[in-house]
Amino acid sequence: MARHPQHGLSLHALTAAIASVCLTCASIAAQPAAHSAEHLAQRVEIRRTTWGVPHITADDLAAAAFALAYVQLEDYGARVAMGLLRGRGEMGLWFGRDSMAGDFAARPVYAMAVAKYASLDADTRAVYEGFAAGVNRYIERHPDEFPADFAPRFTGYDVAARDVQVGNASAANRLLARLEPTRIRPTRGDTEPPAPTDARALADALIEHAAGVDPIEEGSNAWAFAPSRTRSGRAVLVRNPHLAWDAGYYEAHVHVPGVLEFYGDFRIGGPFTVIGGFNRHLGWATTNNAPDNDEFYALDVDPTRVDHYLFDDTSVPLERVLVTVPYRNGPGISTETRETWRTPLGPVVHRDGGRIYVLRTAGDGEHRAGQQFLRMMQATSLEEWKAAMRLRARTTSSFTYADRAGNVFYVWNGLNPMLPHPSGGDTMATPARRTSDVFTQLIPWDSLPQLLNPKGGYVRNENDAPYHTNLHAVLDRARYPANMPEPSLRLRSQLSLALIDDGRKRSLEEIMALKNSYRMLLADRVKEDLLTALRAATLSDVQRAGADVLRRWDNTTAPDSRGAVLFATWWQRYTEGRTADSMFAVAWDVRDPVRTPRGIRDAARAIEAFTWAVDETVRRHGAADVAWGTVHRVRVGGFDEPVGGCSGALGCFRVLNFRTEPDGKRAVTGGDGWVIGVEFTDVPRAFSVLAYGQSNKPGHPHNGDQGRLFARGEYKRVAFTEAEIEAQVIRRYRPGLEP
Repeated sequence: MARHPQHGLSLHALTAAIASVCLTCASIAAQPAAHSAEHLAQRVEIRRTTWGVPHITADDLAAAAFALAYVQLEDYGARVAMGLLRGRGEMGLWFGRDSMAGDFAARPVYAMAVAKYASLDADTRAVYEGFAAGVNRYIERHPDEFPADFAPRFTGYDVAARDVQVGNASAANRLLARLEPTRIRPTRGDTEPPAPTDARALADALIEHAAGVDPIEEGSNAWAFAPSRTRSGRAVLVRNPHLAWDAGYYEAHVHVPGVLEFYGDFRIGGPFTVIGGFNRHLGWATTNNAPDNDEFYALDVDPTRVDHYLFDDTSVPLERVLVTVPYRNGPGISTETRETWRTPLGPVVHRDGGRIYVLRTAGDGEHRAGQQFLRMMQATSLEEWKAAMRLRARTTSSFTYADRAGNVFYVWNGLNPMLPHPSGGDTMATPARRTSDVFTQLIPWDSLPQLLNPKGGYVRNENDAPYHTNLHAVLDRARYPANMPEPSLRLRSQLSLALIDDGRKRSLEEIMALKNSYRMLLADRVKEDLLTALRAATLSDVQRAGADVLRRWDNTTAPDSRGAVLFATWWQRYTEGRTADSMFAVAWDVRDPVRTPRGIRDAARAIEAFTWAVDETVRRHGAADVAWGTVHRVRVGGFDEPVGGCSGALGCFRVLNFRTEPDGKRAVTGGDGWVIGVEFTDVPRAFSVLAYGQSNKPGHPHNGDQGRLFARGEYKRVAFTEAEIEAQVIRRYRPGLEP
């Protein structure tokens, strides 16, 4: 990272400035106990194995976290420290006014972390404080990687602040976009007007599309197989998140004898960011589920008193919140103060037309996410793991679980409130005049959609609603409240079911190979209708040859498959300007969930789109039958490899997103990248691949070094036992003490 110019501000003066403008005096008093870097380093050893994976063995949790922070900085550098700095709202202080925008939102969250820190259990605090010490030690030892005079001295508060849950700013923005003019959710059965299009988001999407950049399909796939479905008679878990390839998934193994042994992904920036993986007894995978955890309420202003509202027949004052943020101003420090308003129900997001709009979020201020994950990582049984989950401190994901006892389990995890009114979503505000108008309780955790050891021997999720987790035990939507998701089963989920709902027993190796299926389910659903339409159409010789390419195509995106590029180009043209769902002859139907949607709705449009697609494919790639892998490439770590996989919208389970390169090839930018599968034998047996490698540093030996493995659908054997680790060790050291 390039050094920022010196502005003549000494470290002593900068530290004093931080103290003088601190949001709350709690942040400069009763600081978490500092841990000596030398003492921590002496209590931990790091062993790097063949692909750069760190195996951390420590005497205690603080030392383990110290090492985890250190290896993250070794591999990702300043990104870790900048995340902590952003979390405590000091970007402007270190880098100037143009960096301060996020500080105003961060400082109140940081204040909550400070205020609630002492209520965390000792083990969680030890992890936070050890992690902070590891970041500080790395900065001390590698000053050239940071801005000049950069020494923020992080504490456990800074790490904990990243795990505090607050209201959904995106939801607030969507509501604000729809309050012009102000609209309230109808209360007497009126028909709600349709929400207007978010013009900015649409414009951004069009710009990306024109530049040949696919949107990143943020999501995940997860499978768990019961012993009845595996050759070994042991449960198997597969975790497969797909995000942008700069998302910072990080593979590591942490062992504190007698306290913790866990192997999985630790997202760059902290010790507890939506972890998935396994210990000797059990494991889990997360899949985003977007629970409806919040509601907007419209309060009536008090016409007789300034900044008051009427609630429960009482005039209630709004709480004025002033947030002061310091920023670096040349050789000195300046500050800016902004005003926000709160109520006991939640923050004020808008005031207009005699109403005050507030966002009430279930779990607002929840700070125990790290504590929950640590307990999950230490759990030795399903009941212990469920007890940790009942903390309900991390609620943005479904969880798919398997264990050595042979259990497989799924829970659609959320903090859904028990609403006394219909949900307004994020586009409408519900009038609230008394406590009985607003939610005050949550749906109990044990009442959430969940499934344990169902017939068929599997559970799975790919970000869709929970009801079809297993086709032999479909959950009844009517059993759940209205603010639970409506049934959905997109093509990616349907392909998942097609791959595994067959009763076959498979080995771990066979399951991992199956996960890399190149099948494109969309082609199975619409190709024959397209070919039928083309047979009746008047086509040129080139176009008829293109139809023959599709006829011979195997409906996959295997690297050597010919026809997939043409088909994908056709589908893009056929659905352009329309929602894809509207272009099927038969829409998805919950009564026929794994055979719909299907067919093409507009044959004339399909033919026009195909004639264009043939010409366009030839223009771009030289031939209508160009192989998928000739066009689609993995370009990381110096490798340039053909790769199979496609968008989930096309019905691929191996999700990949691409951008168009200057040479016309399409390079992976996101999607599958981190994949791990584990079989719960007496000692877990696992395979994994992290396509973009352990590091994002240019020139780092483990930047993209697994790209070739990933492109070829191969995996590395996970080193878990002492013998496996020692057989692969390429470096061993104590962090912060190495030469």
